[in-house]
Amino acid sequence: MMAAEQRAELFRRLREASPAPTTELRYRSPFELLIAVILSAQATDVSVNKATRGLFRRARSARGMLRLGESGLKEYIHTIGLYNSKARNIIRTCEILVERHGGQVPRTREALEALPGVGRKTANVVLNTAFGVPTIAVDTHIFRVANRTGLAPGKNPREVENGLLAGVPEAYLKDAHHWLILHGRYTCTARRPRCAQCLIGDLCLRRGVADNAAES
Repeated sequence: MMAAEQRAELFRRLREASPAPTTELRYRSPFELLIAVILSAQATDVSVNKATRGLFRRARSARGMLRLGESGLKEYIHTIGLYNSKARNIIRTCEILVERHGGQVPRTREALEALPGVGRKTANVVLNTAFGVPTIAVDTHIFRVANRTGLAPGKNPREVENGLLAGVPEAYLKDAHHWLILHGRYTCTARRPRCAQCLIGDLCLRRGVADNAAES
């Protein structure tokens, strides 16, 4: 596992390169973020943004989404994978938001995870991005970066999440989620990582192993 001083330097560089990171999903309220994150499961942010551009003009709140209805919602999201089940989950989620939370997105993990289509990762994204809670939502990008670099190795997303929460310096914790996702999406990619252009390459345990192998 990466040493503490290396972890601090890694995030210092990521912050220097991107002082104010955020999600690439487009939203204007916690409700829109929640819906966008539900839609983003097994879909790209680009495809979700294309669908929600028109959707959020029509339905900007839980009550607005309920007026649109499941069939009306499907007309906007049919280009996104698993749209039938996502439409059902979103409508049921909106019903719960209206019935139990006055139409507002709840600010607790327990209440968020009680919503259909919302698991731990989605709850973490909403808590962090909408409400500023220092959580880390481990998606495939973060899982890869954490294991590949040695930042927080783990056999499953929860292990990686726990390792990051324990190992990321407090000053960087709130934005760590976004830095790691963007790094995994554009630099530390799955098939062809751009190691030559990586600003944290000299800190990466994988790079060190590769360099040693090349010299032997």
